[in-house]
Amino acid sequence: MCAERIPLPGAPHPLGATHDPRRAGTNFAVRSPSAESVTLCLFDDAGAEVERLALTQRDADVWHGFVAGPAPGERYGFRVAGPWDPTRGHRFNPDKLLLDPYARAITGDWSGDPATFGHTHGGSDLVRDTRDSAPHVPHSVIVGTDAYRDDVGRPPARALADTVIYELHVRGFTHAHPELPPELRGTYAGLGHRAVTEYLTGLGVTAVELLPVHQFVSEEHLLVRNLRNYWGYNTIGWFAPHAGYSGSGSTGGQVSEFRAMVRALHAAGLEVILDVVYNHTAEGDEIGPTFCYRGLDNRGWYRLRLPDGRRYDDTTGCGNTVDARSPQVLTLIADSLRYWATEMGVDGFRFDLTPALLRGDTRPDLRAALLEVLGQDPVLSQVKLIAEPWDLGEGGYVLGGFPPPWTEWNDRFRGELRDFWRRAGNGIDDVASRLAGSSDLFNHAGRTPEASVNFVTAHDGFTLHDLVTYTAKHNAANGEDNRDGTDDNRSWNCGVEGETEDPAVLTLRERQIRNLLLCLVLAAGVPMLVAGDERGRTQRGNNNGYCLDDPTTWVDWTPGRTAERLTNFTRALLALRAAHPVFRSRRFFTGVANTTAGLPDLGWYASDGLPLAQADWCNREVRTIGMLLNGAAVTRCGPDGERLGDDSFLVVLHAGAEPVEFRLPELPTPAQFHPVLATTDEAGRRVKRTPLPAGSPLPMLPNSAAVLRIVPDAN
Repeated sequence: MCAERIPLPGAPHPLGATHDPRRAGTNFAVRSPSAESVTLCLFDDAGAEVERLALTQRDADVWHGFVAGPAPGERYGFRVAGPWDPTRGHRFNPDKLLLDPYARAITGDWSGDPATFGHTHGGSDLVRDTRDSAPHVPHSVIVGTDAYRDDVGRPPARALADTVIYELHVRGFTHAHPELPPELRGTYAGLGHRAVTEYLTGLGVTAVELLPVHQFVSEEHLLVRNLRNYWGYNTIGWFAPHAGYSGSGSTGGQVSEFRAMVRALHAAGLEVILDVVYNHTAEGDEIGPTFCYRGLDNRGWYRLRLPDGRRYDDTTGCGNTVDARSPQVLTLIADSLRYWATEMGVDGFRFDLTPALLRGDTRPDLRAALLEVLGQDPVLSQVKLIAEPWDLGEGGYVLGGFPPPWTEWNDRFRGELRDFWRRAGNGIDDVASRLAGSSDLFNHAGRTPEASVNFVTAHDGFTLHDLVTYTAKHNAANGEDNRDGTDDNRSWNCGVEGETEDPAVLTLRERQIRNLLLCLVLAAGVPMLVAGDERGRTQRGNNNGYCLDDPTTWVDWTPGRTAERLTNFTRALLALRAAHPVFRSRRFFTGVANTTAGLPDLGWYASDGLPLAQADWCNREVRTIGMLLNGAAVTRCGPDGERLGDDSFLVVLHAGAEPVEFRLPELPTPAQFHPVLATTDEAGRRVKRTPLPAGSPLPMLPNSAAVLRIVPDAN
C-alpha cells in the first residue's frame, strides 16, 4: 500500500461517493452513528487494496472526506471500527470490508467464503472473526454525475386504469430471444432492443415491471447446492443496477446501460416500474455474512429482538427485517427511490412485502412514517406506488388498507378467479366482486378501482400454462425435496397431471388459459400479466423457480401454434380493453339505472337471461354469470372536448362441466348482441358471427367465456 495520506476536509452531503472533475477527486460520506472510526479503502482494477485513508471529519453521524485522485470506475469500500458486542446488538468488525449504502455501482460477486462473516463461520456468532474479507466481497464503484436524459420524452402521463403491467425478468425475458444479437441476450440493452419493444407494444402492454434490478447476491444455502438466486430478492445495494444484467461491464457501464434501456422503453411508449426490496437485505440473520449494513450500524439498520438485540426480528422469511422506523433507514429508502425516479428515469415502484416497512412495535401501522414521507415528497408522490400488502409477521395481511395514491396487489382476485374456473370457491358473489373492481376491499378514503392490481399469476407460483396442467407442485430441481413453494395453488390439471398428447385435455387447457386471460384483462382495475403467459410458458410444474437460472425460467420464444393462438388472443383482448373505457372504469359501479339508457352501469344476469336472484349469489352450484357493462354510464372526452359515451358489452362466463344455453337478456331499448370474442375460438382470432337479438340462446361450451357488444336496434 501507499504511504498513508490524510483526506482533505469534505462535505457530509450528499452521502456516498461524489466525483468532482474540477477538483480531480471524490468526496466520500458515510453514516455510522456508533462507529469509533471509519477508514476508506481504495482498490486497483484487479481488486487489490492499494490504500487506506482515515475519514477523520465527522458531522453528526456522517463521516466524510475529500480525496484527490479517485475517479469514476475506481473501486472503494469502508472499514468501520466500533464495539463488538452482539448481546447489545453491536457487530462492528474492521476486518470486514463494507459496501457504501449509496454506491451507484457495485462490482464483484460473493461465493460464500468464510472470511466474509463477521463472526467465526460455523461457530458462535459471539466470536469475532479477524480474517480480511476484502478479496471475497463485492466492491463499491465510483460513478460519474451524469443523470438520466429525457431526450426522447417520457410516455404521456397514463392513469392507472389505462395501464397494463407486464411483469418480467430482465435476463429471463431476453436470454433466449432469437432476434437479439447473442451479446445482448440477458441484458438491459437486450430489453431495450427494438425487437423486444415492438413485441411489447404490439401485444398491447403499457408498462414493464422488472423483477429486482438492485444489486443482489445468492444465499449461502443456494451456493452450497450449486444454485443461484435468479429472481433477485436478496439485495445488497439499493442504488446500484445489478451488474449481472449488464453487457457493458460492472464498473459503471451498468448504470449507463440501464439508463439507455429506460430511454428506449420510453421511446416506445412504455413505462418502467421496478420491483424493489427494501424490507430486508442479503446479510440474513445473526449467522449471515457481513456486506454493509451490519458493519455500519447493526442496531440502527435492523429490527432486533429485545431486550438484548442479539437475534433478528424476521417478518420477511429472509433472516432479517430492515427497521424503517430508523431515520437513517427512512432517509436511505427515500433517497434511493428519488434517485431511480429522477436520475435513472423510472416511472414507478412495486414494494416487496410492504407491511414489513410499516411495522410499529409489533403490527403494521398504516400511518407509518414511510407512507407519510412518500406521500408528501414532490417527486415520489407523483410516481406509481404499488404495494405487496402482506408480510409474514403478526397482522401482516393488510390488503385494502393503504391510502391513496397507492395501489395494491390483489391476491383475492388471483385466488377467487382460479377457484371459479376450477369449480371451487364460495359462489359467484366472489368472482363478481373481483370483476367489478373489488369495491368491498378498496371503496374507502376516496380510492377507486385503480387501487387494485389484478393478477392470476405472478413470478412466484405456477405459470398460467402450469396452472391448468398441474394440480401439485413439482419442485425437485430446487434441491429441497419438494418442500419449498406453496401448496395453495388452486390449480386444476384438467384431468391429467402434467404434459399430455390427449387432444381433448389440450383443448380444455388452452380454453382455460383464455378464460383466465379474459377475466384478467376485462375486469375493472389494473391488469398485470406475467411474461410468457401469453405464449403458454411452462416451468414443468415448478411453482418456486427463484433459484433456477436455466430454460425452466427463461421465456421460450420457439414458434408454435399454441403460442401463436394465445398471443393473438391476448392482443385482441388488450386491444378491446384499450378501445373501450367501459373496461377501464375509474370509479366504482353503483348498480343504479342510467336514465338515458334505462340500464344500470353494471348488471348481473343468470343463464335464463333474468337478473340474478339474491339466492344465486352464494349458491356454490351456480357456474354461469353474465356481466352487462353499460357504456352510456361511462364517459370520455372526444376530439373536440365533448363528452362521449362508450359501447355497452355483455360478458358471459360459464365454468360448468356441461354445455349451457345462455339466454341473452331483454333490454329496455331494443338491441342486438354482436359477438366480439369467445374463448372457444381455437384459431385465436376475433369472433365474427351474425348478430343475435335479445332473447336468443347463446350456446356455451363447458368452461368457456364470450364477449358481445350491444348495438341499439336501428329499427
